[in-house]
Amino acid sequence: MEKISKIQITGSEADYELLDCGEGEKLERFGSFVLSRPDPQALWHKRSPVTEWKKADGSFTDSWNVKKTLPDKWQISFGGLKLWIRPSSFKHVGLFPEQSSNWEWLKSTITSAPHDDIEVLNLFGYTGGASLACAQAGAKVVHIDGSKVALTWARENAELSGLEKKPVRWILDDAQAFVKREVKRGRKYAGIIMDPPAFGHGPDNELWKIEENLLLLIDDCLKILADKPIFFLVNGYSSGYSAVAYENVLKPLLEKFGGKIEIGELAIGETRNPKSEIQDKSEIGNSTFESERLLPCGIFARWSQ
Repeated sequence: MEKISKIQITGSEADYELLDCGEGEKLERFGSFVLSRPDPQALWHKRSPVTEWKKADGSFTDSWNVKKTLPDKWQISFGGLKLWIRPSSFKHVGLFPEQSSNWEWLKSTITSAPHDDIEVLNLFGYTGGASLACAQAGAKVVHIDGSKVALTWARENAELSGLEKKPVRWILDDAQAFVKREVKRGRKYAGIIMDPPAFGHGPDNELWKIEENLLLLIDDCLKILADKPIFFLVNGYSSGYSAVAYENVLKPLLEKFGGKIEIGELAIGETRNPKSEIQDKSEIGNSTFESERLLPCGIFARWSQ
């Protein structure tokens, strides 16, 4: 049995860049457009002058304030996928860039599995990034989300990425209710992904509170794991818990199947200022990413064989 703790860092790509962050905000470039959004993790000072932040094509406070040149939605290439970016309510844009390291891990885990017939369940699947990464790697996917808007968005991302014919089932449902039915049906999955919110509602106004419902959901998920599962991934964006807490949730997998658990933080590396002499080097896979500051964006715990 093995445990690995790490920080997974997302660096800049051609269509994505964390330009600056601080004082409770972050400044990001998605394709050709720059957006400013709140981020309570950014406790430090900004580096860029106010004039640079004011150049943003859109900014969010209580609602979006956008320039006339900003389209309602636009496409970017990111993490090996093509995705629609759309400023929507609650400051979101349809992408959590920090998840790209998890996408790479999912693809690697699936492609290196000892068998080809792999079916994955993605709960709270949002706009489909993880589901599409798994489909790219050759897995069958069942994607569950309680939001019709998010589900439609995910299907649009699949089409944009040329993956609309992959074996992905897009299902509008409450995650916990769906899993309970899968237990009764005797369905099994080789891999399970979940990114549970701290609080939320299903499509029929089912109430979700992570402190009350997470353990019940995990217990039911363990009942629908295949006899020889390959992975189980739990993300935490706004739960307020430690990655160690999620590790403890997954420890029954170690006891039953062996393997290893990795836990840690997901972070985005701010674009390095070439004039600065500070260079903190952090490992990303087999490469080295140089960044002055990291913006923490969540936690993860993942079990694999």
